[in-house]
Amino acid sequence: MQDRLISRNRECEELQRCLDSDRSEFVIVSGRRRIGKTYLIDKFFNYKYDFTFVGEHKTPAKIQLQDFMRAIERHSKKKQPKVANWYEAFNALADYLEKLPSKRKKVVFIDEMPWMDTQRSNFVSALENFWNGWGNRRTDIVFIATGSATSWMADKIGGNQGGLHARITCNLHLSPFTLHETEEYLRQRNCQWDRYQILQCYMIFGGTPFYLSLLNVSDSLAQNIDRLIFAEGAQLRGEFDELYTALFAKADTYISVVRLLSENKLGLTREDILRMTGIEGAFLSKILRNLERCDFITRLSHYGNKTRDSLFRLTDFFTLFYYKFIEPNNTKDGLWWSNNLDSRSVSAWMGLSFELVCLNHHRQIKTALGIAGVGTAISTWRSKADKGDGIPGFQIDMIIERADRIIHLCEMKFSTDLYGITTSYEMKLRERMGLFRMATKNKKTLVNTFVTTYGVANAKNKSIVHSEVTMDDLFNS
Repeated sequence: MQDRLISRNRECEELQRCLDSDRSEFVIVSGRRRIGKTYLIDKFFNYKYDFTFVGEHKTPAKIQLQDFMRAIERHSKKKQPKVANWYEAFNALADYLEKLPSKRKKVVFIDEMPWMDTQRSNFVSALENFWNGWGNRRTDIVFIATGSATSWMADKIGGNQGGLHARITCNLHLSPFTLHETEEYLRQRNCQWDRYQILQCYMIFGGTPFYLSLLNVSDSLAQNIDRLIFAEGAQLRGEFDELYTALFAKADTYISVVRLLSENKLGLTREDILRMTGIEGAFLSKILRNLERCDFITRLSHYGNKTRDSLFRLTDFFTLFYYKFIEPNNTKDGLWWSNNLDSRSVSAWMGLSFELVCLNHHRQIKTALGIAGVGTAISTWRSKADKGDGIPGFQIDMIIERADRIIHLCEMKFSTDLYGITTSYEMKLRERMGLFRMATKNKKTLVNTFVTTYGVANAKNKSIVHSEVTMDDLFNS
């Protein structure tokens, strides 16, 4: 089986630019845990580094310094002295690199850098001193740092206001795969699943390469889910706790926000979350920002661009699956998923998850509608019931507002066949259009767009549908 990079073309182009440039380059690569940061760097550089080191989780600075010096020994083939701090360790690294041939770029790769910044270690100050006093003054160094703790990478390195301010020359953030990239990855592994199964797979594992790598493509998706999640000793049974603990300090507080969002599937405003958790305002803003950076939550603009009314939704598929089926499941049934595929709770979960897939693939939806080149704004709408006027509350999960004064009110429906619109549902849609127009005082053209797995059934109530997007469209690049 051919082992090659899927997607990541832009990132590879940037890394090549850094290799070809006439200056030293400081590259940071961030992204949530399991997203493939190390794999990208290893594959691009073909595992050939002048120096490489991996930070160690919850390991004292003294031990990490010893291991860092051993790494220099392995690369230099020379005995290294003991060092007392990171200043001395980086000086030793500089001494070693200076002895290498001068006519080529020297590649230094430090993986999981946030774990090296232990308490009172002065790691960041030493790094600043190393780069400003030595690396930045040369023209032959490519220094690459990665870390799953995206908030640390952004605050301590990318947003550094000290010695590293404006020193980062290349900042790469790896996002989860799209459906197109997920399909490409699975096809490379000779997976014969149809797109319906791949879509369901995406609803559980998202576009996280590590999770996808665990799939046995010779088995069905249901068999894989039972083996990886529900069987005794399943590999991903404890993944949730490991994931958040590895990413965030004070992980319990982050988890409390994530849990709250999992219980409010339509989304919450910052003010809602503040009121319901009691978390101090500045810390809550940091939590929301860091969860966004790690692609766990998505901030959706409220139609009309009221920033304070933006809705935060939990959009990490594995986290949603955890709260829905893993955490509450105390059964010893190792085939639980296979035995409950047709249950009402699974059907409801599929409907919600499909909505999130559509939100994550709004660019593909625009392309399918033929408006990829038209200026658009993506938003959501939530209106509370007005008892005085007798107006019911309603929500529109995705609104595509076009610069040519057409607004798509998107309905996202997951089904095993053509989706049929009943007479009562048609009336509900017409009522919703009227309520939206009245609430927003909108004079633009409103149209209903349906995003479904296999399309809308051609029946008498289909006249309410202006345009359609199907599952296959979501798989486009």
